[in-house]
Amino acid sequence: MCTSNAGDLGTYGETFPIAETDLLKMIMGKLKKAEADGSIGALNKQFAEATRKRVENPTPVAGIVTTSKARTWLYDPSIIVPQDYADDKGRVFARKGERMNPLERLPSFNKVMVFLDGRDPRQVDFAVAQARKLGHDRTVLILVNGSPMATMRAHKQVFYFDQMGTLTSKFGITQVPALVQKEGTLLRVREVMP
Repeated sequence: MCTSNAGDLGTYGETFPIAETDLLKMIMGKLKKAEADGSIGALNKQFAEATRKRVENPTPVAGIVTTSKARTWLYDPSIIVPQDYADDKGRVFARKGERMNPLERLPSFNKVMVFLDGRDPRQVDFAVAQARKLGHDRTVLILVNGSPMATMRAHKQVFYFDQMGTLTSKFGITQVPALVQKEGTLLRVREVMP
């Protein structure tokens, strides 16, 4: 049997009140000062301009070049479910360890993704022609370089940007223009000549 005893061990040094400034109070004080001297307006203007520049000209996706040799392959979008997932009523619709292919659950998926360098007029013309041929509602135009906003204004249609190369790296795309579309329960990836 283990027993323990508690007791007052006394004071082993002086104690002091907390002397740190409350961080929130410090931030609010700086904001009030900046508001009073007018510098907050300049900071807001700088922030808005930096944001506008990033939206107008996102960072290009590294390692993507113009297609010099056409390639094609199949991509399997299946995942292994990392944990059980349930709906709001507690019904489990995906079990941990189960292999799931979203294309099996979305048989009517018919989108075609067209990846392109927005600085290359040949690639832009190719992408716009694909959208015209396949249908604007079916085609998703995705830049890896260039200004999506300027391209959108020039062609009066929506262009997206592959932020941080998320999609191109997932599909293994290294050359553009490239097309990705459903083929059965897989995705056909084609890097084509512009």
